[in-house]
Amino acid sequence: MSDELAIIGGPKAVTLEDDYVFSWPIITEEDEKAALEVLRAGTMSDTGITKLFEEEFADWQGSAYTLGFSSGTASLLGAMYGVGVGVGDEVIAPSVTYWAAVLPCLSLGATPVFADIQPDSLCIDPESFEEHISEHTKAVVVVHNYGHPADMDEIAEIAHAHDIAVIEDVSHAHGGLYKGRKLGTIGDVGAMSLMSRKSFPVGEGGILATDDREIYERAVAFGHYTRHGEDLERDELAQFGGLPFGGQKHRMHQISAAVGRVQLKHYDDRMAEIQEAMGYFWELLDDVSGISIHHPEHEDSTMGGWYSPKGLYDAEKLDGLSVERFAEAVTAEGSTCLPGCNYALHTHPLLQNADVYGHGKPTRIANAHRDVRESEGDLPVAEGIQEHCFTIPWFKRYEPEVIEQHADAYRKVVEHRHELLDTGGEPAAATRVND
Repeated sequence: MSDELAIIGGPKAVTLEDDYVFSWPIITEEDEKAALEVLRAGTMSDTGITKLFEEEFADWQGSAYTLGFSSGTASLLGAMYGVGVGVGDEVIAPSVTYWAAVLPCLSLGATPVFADIQPDSLCIDPESFEEHISEHTKAVVVVHNYGHPADMDEIAEIAHAHDIAVIEDVSHAHGGLYKGRKLGTIGDVGAMSLMSRKSFPVGEGGILATDDREIYERAVAFGHYTRHGEDLERDELAQFGGLPFGGQKHRMHQISAAVGRVQLKHYDDRMAEIQEAMGYFWELLDDVSGISIHHPEHEDSTMGGWYSPKGLYDAEKLDGLSVERFAEAVTAEGSTCLPGCNYALHTHPLLQNADVYGHGKPTRIANAHRDVRESEGDLPVAEGIQEHCFTIPWFKRYEPEVIEQHADAYRKVVEHRHELLDTGGEPAAATRVND
């Protein structure tokens, strides 16, 4: 490996062709055949194949009930309605996450309340969650952010003490474990995206999983009206059956369900290979100063499919080198590195000032019992996290030589950081992660 950084004229560390290593999703003739069968039968809007997918997913997930959705966003909205979120309720969520984890509650007349995150897990901080509880808190959305399991023991204990429903957003962590328990089975309900970039991809879709029959039936009632007759057993729901309670249609497209059935058969093996590849990448960088693995410490906790994997950054250990300049140099070596992660939602104007539905006041507090909007500095970890993490290559296959070259790119930049500090200058504009 050359000592001269590529960003200042040296050769790139990554020279091997690597499209195969990163290609995703894996679509085979088996997937194509399943999709074509739906198209040729003209059953795209039916539910028979979707129900088979739900049954198989429930068995894999270890949940009593599952329900397919048109998107992960819809599944999260269904979960919120399922646990009883309504007008005037508050829903707590981490500020650093994808917007769909909590914004759907606005359409239920509820108020999103943001908690801070932990700097190492990048997940909701249980202490901050507890601090933001009020008499109006109905639910907490726990996002297993970038695949890292949140601290479910402490969160569940706090939620139980205050009679708060726990919704797990597993969109980044399909198949992941928390102390041996599958993510999405620990809270009251799990919901997740299955869109084509996720580690469990079906095309476009989402799924809800729960052991609670009432949550399941409420989710069916809200947006799955064609299934009311067979799924609504409770009188308080069945008496209004036939029309969607939320005036919405959340049914999963059956091509997605058909592809999902095929993907499920292979997911555990593909996930295992991803875990092997990502583990090897970090093993190669274990002794490198200033950058560290974003991964749970408990031996029985895993990252699932490592969706949108991150590293943790300590500029002080790298003589003050900014994460932006670091990422620019790694990218120049031919690898993948983006500074930061999702921006803190509570800082976005939509969550501060926007009147979406014509209430005459900001929608976020239109039905609120108090003004929950934050001021600068209220959630310090979330507001400063952009300088303390970065996105790393997401290896889908275990190809040691390719992985080694990408690890070499990171090592090379760290070991020759003084050349970056000496050259100075502002880094080029970077595109930060926002999904």
